[in-house]
Amino acid sequence: MTYLIQQHDTQKTAEQFLLSNGYSAALIRRLRRTEHSILKNGSPIYTTHRLNEGDTLSVTLPEDHGSENILPIPMDLDICYEDRDLLIINKAAGVPIHPSQGNHDNTLANGIAWYLGEKGETAAYRAINRLDRDTTGLLILARHALSACILSEMVRTHAIRRCYLAAATGLVPPEGVIDAPIARAGTSTIERCVDFERGDSARTHYRTLCYNPDTNCSLVELRLETGRTHQIRVHMKHIGHPLPGDFLYNPDYRLIGRQALHSWQLDFIQPIKKEPLHFEAPLPDDMRPLFGMDLPLALYSQRSPLG
Repeated sequence: MTYLIQQHDTQKTAEQFLLSNGYSAALIRRLRRTEHSILKNGSPIYTTHRLNEGDTLSVTLPEDHGSENILPIPMDLDICYEDRDLLIINKAAGVPIHPSQGNHDNTLANGIAWYLGEKGETAAYRAINRLDRDTTGLLILARHALSACILSEMVRTHAIRRCYLAAATGLVPPEGVIDAPIARAGTSTIERCVDFERGDSARTHYRTLCYNPDTNCSLVELRLETGRTHQIRVHMKHIGHPLPGDFLYNPDYRLIGRQALHSWQLDFIQPIKKEPLHFEAPLPDDMRPLFGMDLPLALYSQRSPLG
């Protein structure tokens, strides 16, 4: 990474400049431990060194050796976008994002390790937004430490706009905001519930696109203002419209064999090039029959009007 120092950054230390450009304190510590990783006008400097207008600051990011404990396994990946800094994947249902106890070789991490290996590349596995195993749709993967730092901060500050499509049981009101804190349900490590006394704040905006009386399902567009575990699933149950096929919150599999939830649209600024990016993934085939017809493209092929 190479930066030309502008007048407004004059007299900042190298560390202050890097922090203002998205580098985390942890990444800067790694750079300090790597010889010649930070150069000013071609010469190595300490992070306490002050910068002047017209200086060229060059940063060599720590080398990625991949995640050694992740076994590369061939997988059919739907890659929507790829550049030097990130990948956008349209994740299939039934695929966990991370390895876990008892499941080390059937995860997206294994597929990504194989995909990069086939191209002669390695990178640590860095999933930015979380999707449950049975949720389909768009997922961001950072390809190096700096893009991971910037994208993670964008998630924390709600700078990544995330819209979902869900099938919900019943006729959902035309639109609204669900403002209900979420906490663990009892002693469960997995299940969540609305809890106004001990829950963390959670807000979900929704808009109903259509309703099919034959299946008693509404197609609902949702935008997350926060990112709590199972937020959409818990919030829709809270307002009396749970997702069909949800093994935790509505285990009714007559219509679909998984929770009917899809990560539909992502909007954010490319972390390094600073260009606006927009992605969308069409409603998956297993959700379309819930509405008894070929849904008009106008319902889900344009940018969401939700906030």
